[in-house]
Amino acid sequence: MRPLDPQMFDELCPSALTPIRIGDKWGALIVVCLADGPRRYSELRIPLARITPKVMTQSLRTLERLGLVARTVEGRQVTYELTVLGVSMLEPLRAICAWAEEHWDELVDATDPIRNEPAALGA
Repeated sequence: MRPLDPQMFDELCPSALTPIRIGDKWGALIVVCLADGPRRYSELRIPLARITPKVMTQSLRTLERLGLVARTVEGRQVTYELTVLGVSMLEPLRAICAWAEEHWDELVDATDPIRNEPAALGA
């Protein structure tokens, strides 16, 4: 299994602008990181460096409660991996990301606070 790319998620990647959430803001990104197999917490932190450790832990616990991620403890090593249900989320996630890429400019415009101020809208 290849290591996760630290630049896997650009600060303004399509997944950041999709209006659909899995568990919480970071859930879909964690699911994507686990697509190739089990990962340790420290491995997940590499491409998800913008998430605080506390929020990362909360997100992983939420995904566990939803039945999308399984946590395995072997001695001192903890790994996370997608469950069968979690794997079934990969195809819909790909479709959502493709949709976000297709509508990128519209999503950026809609979420740009400067463009959405009353003066900018002609009010």
